Amino acid sequence: MRRLIPHPGLSVLLVVFWLLMANRFSVGVLLVGIVIGLVLPIFTAPFWPSRPRVNFVAGFAYLVLVVRDILVANFEIAAIILFRRNRDLRPAWLVIPMDLATPEAITVFAGTISLTPGTVSTDVSACGRYLLVHALDTADPAAEIARIKARYEARLKKVFP
Repeated sequence: MRRLIPHPGLSVLLVVFWLLMANRFSVGVLLVGIVIGLVLPIFTAPFWPSRPRVNFVAGFAYLVLVVRDILVANFEIAAIILFRRNRDLRPAWLVIPMDLATPEAITVFAGTISLTPGTVSTDVSACGRYLLVHALDTADPAAEIARIKARYEARLKKVFP
């Protein structure tokens, strides 16, 4: 079965995105989506020598947490923009040491930080052990680093065991 569908999750995702891009549902559109969802992973399988292990239950919980944090951070940034002056901002560059090992986990970690308003991940060190992040407003950089590691990195270790 692995040879016929080497990446089942990717196949399902391709079919769903094909249906969304078609913007209508018909049997023909669905069949084309299924063909794309089956053929594309077969041709790209040699480029994916090892797949990361993913805990989907922990991944869903992580997704809910990130969406919640994005919504809350949007309101916090709006309050900063509307009610504070620029001179009151305390921007900082944060160097976050990472315990994550896989490239997929590091990518999700950096993406999560960039998606959350008020922080942007800018660089990963050459050794892959540190992430450079710019924070728009932080009173205590060390506390912010600890918060990011506890809130996101610890949970990502469960998503990518």
